[in-house]
Amino acid sequence: MKLLLDSSWRAAVYLLMPRVIGLSLLPLLIAGGLAVGLGYFFWEAAVAGVRASLESWSLIEAMLKWVDASVGPSFRAVLAPLLVVGMAVPVVVVVSLLLVAGLMTPAIVSLVAERRFPALQRRHGAAWWQGLLRGLGATVVAMLALLITMPLWFIPPLMLLIPPLIWGWLTARVMGFDALADHASREEREALLAQHRWPMLVIGLFTGFLGAAPSLIWAISATMLFLAPLMVAVSVWLYTLVFAFSSLWFTHYALAALQAHRVRVEGEVLAPRTDREPAPQVIEPIAPGPTDAAPPIGGTSIAPLP
Repeated sequence: MKLLLDSSWRAAVYLLMPRVIGLSLLPLLIAGGLAVGLGYFFWEAAVAGVRASLESWSLIEAMLKWVDASVGPSFRAVLAPLLVVGMAVPVVVVVSLLLVAGLMTPAIVSLVAERRFPALQRRHGAAWWQGLLRGLGATVVAMLALLITMPLWFIPPLMLLIPPLIWGWLTARVMGFDALADHASREEREALLAQHRWPMLVIGLFTGFLGAAPSLIWAISATMLFLAPLMVAVSVWLYTLVFAFSSLWFTHYALAALQAHRVRVEGEVLAPRTDREPAPQVIEPIAPGPTDAAPPIGGTSIAPLP
């Protein structure tokens, strides 16, 4: 718990550094440009397509008529834009996470290592393509989980719980590996990811719920849906900051845990042994003094002259 809290406030401080803010601009420009461009060209067509699909389903149309009679026709007007935004949010989150992991995390790891752990040896336990494959695999699993659980999103409490849980798992899966990829060996990385599985999952879940803020804004402010392309751009900026904070938190936590692991394990290996036999003592010969008797010659002692 102490390491978890210590790494959290350090991550918050590092997030305000000009170097980190500068690193966040490139993912923001890439993802924000894609989101604004796609929203500008396809927003109206997407809303019209979803509305037509809803009206073509007899069961959905009957439910909409009941909602119109109970709530009013205003809900029908915002339902299609809400669904389009709901389908766009997972894509925005995944793109932002992968961009931060690919473009920011290596520089963040180097920054934290230079400032806090300059003596920590880099053992290069994983190549960049291994982190990419792991991230893509975890992303596919997360998207499948979102598709499977999407019917549960219509239940208000679950709508606020399920997506952040999935994002939290995905963040922990990607960021934990990337934070240790350069400094830890393969054995060290596997041991640390297993030993610190739950604290890293807590970090991922916290940032997952923190990243749900833009979705809450869209869900509450239905009257602002005509500004959805702009809201998507703002959400990309917020997601970039959230995942940058997550990357900093994982890096501080993982490198501190790696340093403690090496002190504990390698300190035991390199400690001097206590069961070694004592080294033989070497007795230096003492040269005879001037008053010492002369050694015998031929077995006969010669007495000194009076």
